[in-house]
Amino acid sequence: METKIFKPDQIDQAAAEIKKGNLVSFPTETVYGLGADATNVQAVEKVYQAKGRPSDNPLIVHVADISTVEKYAQPLNEKTKQLIKQFWPGPLTIILKLKPHVLSSKVTGGLKTAAFRNPDKEATLNLIRKAGVPLVGPSANTSGKPSPTLAKHVYHDLNGKIAGILDAGATDFGVESTVLDLSTNHPTILRPGAVTSQAIEKVIGPVVDEQKHVGKTEVPKAPGMKYTHYSPTASVQIVDNENQWKSVTEWAANQSGKVGILATDAILNDYNWPQNVETYSLGNDVKSASHALFAGLRNFDLHSDITDILVEGFTTEGIGEAYMNRLNKSAGQKHFE
Repeated sequence: METKIFKPDQIDQAAAEIKKGNLVSFPTETVYGLGADATNVQAVEKVYQAKGRPSDNPLIVHVADISTVEKYAQPLNEKTKQLIKQFWPGPLTIILKLKPHVLSSKVTGGLKTAAFRNPDKEATLNLIRKAGVPLVGPSANTSGKPSPTLAKHVYHDLNGKIAGILDAGATDFGVESTVLDLSTNHPTILRPGAVTSQAIEKVIGPVVDEQKHVGKTEVPKAPGMKYTHYSPTASVQIVDNENQWKSVTEWAANQSGKVGILATDAILNDYNWPQNVETYSLGNDVKSASHALFAGLRNFDLHSDITDILVEGFTTEGIGEAYMNRLNKSAGQKHFE
């Protein structure tokens, strides 16, 4: 299969592929998603095949308007309406109870709930409208690898496996959406993202933070709760504080292979790095670091000779919570000592 690159003025062609039951990657404000008709079981099955993703992992349903959510979900309560008004379109995914038999178990993972999102990217909203159906949209990468923030990242992983990629440039945030479970008695954050818990609580009051991995026999309600995520081929370690970087340079100099360093400019400019070190800038702060994290991991993943990657850690405040959530999963909780 030839994977075509569609520009925003070619959305009709991209939508035609969706209508045929084929897969088209689309950009959002967070990462690139892998789009298929959420109402077409065969198309949804192709998503799992292309990604190499276990089929018990539910998929987020991307919509262009609230009326589509109301078509599939149980009546929306007041808190849900307030959140939609405040954060949609935007990087907030909400899990809602479904009406009976409206979406395939291939989409829901066999649950009676589904995750909905209204992305803040006009090209993708136009694609959904043109296709005339909601789109499932997990990150458009090989399962377990860092999420794609550029069309070329998608092409690297999925060339020949999908019909096309809607290329609208780099994403804005770089980490996936916040996932908020509204199907329970207490609103619960299952995955932190660009919409922080503090921002949500300003709208609806207290929320529960429940970031965890489920067991082998459990069905996760949201992506990233069960399987390894965001991992490049090389081993990843987190550098927790500035005082450790001198030790990092000494450690790197003693490694037989190449070492990748992902850090802010202040760190990169403060040290004389050994010749076997390749560096990648995370910018100036945690916000820019969140945007650059996946791109940096992917950059080093393309270098087969890089055996270790060391990444700057941040405090878990604000967007730092989402950044450290992804980084800890990428590193398998390994910290430089």
